[in-house]
Amino acid sequence: MIVLLAPVSCAGKTPDETPTPTLEPTPTEAPMAAHVNGEGILLAEYEAEMQRYQAALQATGETFDPAAASQEVMDELIDQTLLAQAAAAQNYSVDEAALQARIDELAGEIGGSEALQTWMAQNFYNEESFRLALRRDMAATWMRNQLIAAVPTAVEQVHARQILLEDQSEAENVLRQLQAGTAFDTLAYEYDALTGGELGWFPHGYLLQPDVENTAFSLEAGGYSGIISTSYGYHIVQVIEKDAQHALSPDALLFTQRQALESWLEQQRSQSTIELSIP
Repeated sequence: MIVLLAPVSCAGKTPDETPTPTLEPTPTEAPMAAHVNGEGILLAEYEAEMQRYQAALQATGETFDPAAASQEVMDELIDQTLLAQAAAAQNYSVDEAALQARIDELAGEIGGSEALQTWMAQNFYNEESFRLALRRDMAATWMRNQLIAAVPTAVEQVHARQILLEDQSEAENVLRQLQAGTAFDTLAYEYDALTGGELGWFPHGYLLQPDVENTAFSLEAGGYSGIISTSYGYHIVQVIEKDAQHALSPDALLFTQRQALESWLEQQRSQSTIELSIP
């Protein structure tokens, strides 16, 4: 937006005096919600994203919490900006031809240009804001794909099973039976007739109980643990196999990719200058 400054008044000057020249138009930055490494996130874009967030919650009957919504929306805009900036640093750019091709592709998927225009209006976009958001999304998606592709498909993993009990005294009794020579799988099937306590193969950071996972990685194949107390109960874990380079299951690969992306974003945030202009 260009703001024209008013000319300096010549009131009180004599005809001989040279009037003060009119100042040239000065560019003024549009209102911003935040700056990420000097790059602005428009306040209008943030407000439109909040409207979309609220509409999505209303469609599913969920309660709209303005503070929580603001945090989530701003975090997503910052993450998208960081990813797009990283893409630019690797010389990836979205030119007008590529942007228009993507818009045409979306129009084809939704039923034509008019249908896309209707969707944009229903979702609080105008032509300019849609192109801005789409351009950044294309760059962020490219960078996200680079990060995901760099995640190895085989990593250190353990294959383990557990006996999970609710009562500590019962867990102590099971441990005594193991120490007396009862086979682990025999006892495991007594307490879990369906799977025998099977945990499968898993990499670091995968289990919901870190203490169980850390213990499993510390054991040798064939070994079992003492009693591990967690919010789930009392665990005794046995490691069946260990492999320094075991192929990840589809679910574990997806988890590892998500973990890598979150770690990258956390690091980028710690190294970036992020200035918020909203409460």
